[in-house]
Amino acid sequence: MSEMTIDTVQPVAQTETSDLLIKASSVGFKRDARWILEGIDFSISRGEIVTLIGPNGGGKTTFARICLGILQPDHGKVVRKNEMTVGYVPQRLKLDRTLPMTVKRFLTVRQKVSDARLEEALLEVGSAHLIKAQMAELSGGEMQRVLLARALVNRPDLLVLDEPAQGVDFAGEAALYELISKIRDKFGCAVLLISHDLHIVMGSSDRVLCLNGHICCAGVPEQINKHPEYARLFGKDRAEAYGIYAHNHDHEHTLSGDVTSSDDATGSDTGHPHHDGCGSGCGHDHGAGPEKD
Repeated sequence: MSEMTIDTVQPVAQTETSDLLIKASSVGFKRDARWILEGIDFSISRGEIVTLIGPNGGGKTTFARICLGILQPDHGKVVRKNEMTVGYVPQRLKLDRTLPMTVKRFLTVRQKVSDARLEEALLEVGSAHLIKAQMAELSGGEMQRVLLARALVNRPDLLVLDEPAQGVDFAGEAALYELISKIRDKFGCAVLLISHDLHIVMGSSDRVLCLNGHICCAGVPEQINKHPEYARLFGKDRAEAYGIYAHNHDHEHTLSGDVTSSDDATGSDTGHPHHDGCGSGCGHDHGAGPEKD
């Protein structure tokens, strides 16, 4: 990418009536003189669920932080709605397990919240009974619901979830996806969900973007509830929480992240035969853990 004048993060005009919350144009970001992100165009509006997937180190979390104004882009511009409220569920939370802290205390750290709002948020995630529980004693699924409740107490316009199913079993993940969908439907907030899983995504996603330094491809998830094994395991309604994202890349990535054209790539015509492996040049780590960027 050539060097250009940087446009800083700008607010959406107060007179704008659109439900648009964030719009990113030609965003690029450098780290140690190397472009981590290049040419990213992205938008999200109220009521949308957008799932951002990609391999470890592909820039998903970095891009989310740019969208939220935590990091500044080295190229391009980000426009955000004025006075937008954001609820954030982090990828991981490190707590000193010897430190006594109840769920109620955790939900009020660094923010003033009425008891009524606390109860409402916990009810929304099905965890009102945990309000007096110790944080150190929560299971993985209970922890994720409490983190989600904390993100909801201020009734956000945008809910950002970074690897929300980490540490949760498959059935718990389906329940969590179902809950997120219900929250979107009830409050009309936008949801940006970040995942390292390249195939199984939240079935209610309106759009799925595959990011590996740039937008490799984008589309919609296909429901898997018709598959008899999923329906038998979870029941039809719970199986609908999942979708399969079918990649359609016209290129591959070398191990260093550089792009090669599909003409040079081995494998399928799309450049990414994902279910059977991505080919020798993909650079995707399908079984890897949470992103380290």
